[in-house]
Order: sequence, then structure tokens, then C-alpha cells
Amino acid sequence: MARIREAAKIVRDAGGRLVGRTRLQKLAYLLEVSGLGDGYSFEYRRFGPYSEELFNATRDACLLSLLDEAENPTPWGGTVSIYSVPAGPVLAEPDDEAHAARRNLAHVAARADSIELELAATALFLHQQGERRPWFETARRKPDKADGDRLARAIELYQRIREIQTPNPLPVLDDAREGQHTSDVPVSIAN
Repeated sequence: MARIREAAKIVRDAGGRLVGRTRLQKLAYLLEVSGLGDGYSFEYRRFGPYSEELFNATRDACLLSLLDEAENPTPWGGTVSIYSVPAGPVLAEPDDEAHAARRNLAHVAARADSIELELAATALFLHQQGERRPWFETARRKPDKADGDRLARAIELYQRIREIQTPNPLPVLDDAREGQHTSDVPVSIAN
């Protein structure tokens, strides 16, 4: 039951509403790496860091009415999940410095462009796995998503998230230093 409550608390900390399963997964991953998470383990999947355990806990939280999930149709024929925390005192909210950092990180991620968040979390995941050039590798793996200025905006998003004071500060991703993130990416990938 604890894992189920923790999944609902992620949505609570994002302001009570979170759009998209992918966004939920990336937010939870960032919370884990920053030392503000709930112990979920992640592996690499098509959309970046993914936790089957979080997926199951979220589904169960919806079944137990700790979360509401609305599935809305998208223009491309799929659906997008919109999670919300039902009204009521189901999930008490602590008032301490660590929770303030968690809430701050969650708010930034909840309001970020979902693809830019996916790119940022993927680069961090690849870095954590030992990749020396995580932004380059992210662009290589996700050329359709890292096109135009999107990769640069993902790097800016990651820098904003890094500025949040967390128990485990997020690392500098070496190939994001000025001038390297775009000039090192092959033209066929960057464009």
C-alpha cells in the first residue's frame, strides 16, 4: 500500500494534476536521482527512464481512488492520461525543506514541455549509466524528438532543474557545456 500512496503523492506534489504517463515516469525518475524519490527502480525504454513498479502503483492508486485518471483522445489518434488527486485529506502533505524541494522540482517538471522533459531525463539516465556524451546519445536515439531547438530547450530545462537544491544535486552533463551540445551533434541528427 505504501508504494501506491507514493505514486499518488507524486501527482499531489506536482500541484494535484499531472498530464501524461510519460511525464509521470520522468518526474519520478528525476525525484529518485535527486534524492527526493520513493525508491522506484528504473530501466531504459523507448521513452527513456521507465519503472514498471511505478506504472503498477499508479494503476492501483487509481483503482483505490487515491488518484483519478482521465484518458483524453489526442489529435494523432492516441490517448493521454490526466492524473489528479481527489479532494480530501487522503494524502497528508509534510511541511519541511526536503518536501519543499520535491514540490518545487515536481512543479517545474509538471509545467515543462513533455518531450523536452523526456529528453532531459533520458540524458540524465544515460549519464547515470556511464555514457560520456549523454546529450549526443540522446539526440542519436531520439532524432525526431531532438530536432530544431528542442534539444537546446531540454538542456535549459535540465539546468533549471539542477538549480533546485536537492539532497543529491543533479550532475553536470559534460557535453552540455556551452557550444558543445549543438556543434557535436551530427547535422543529420540535429536537423
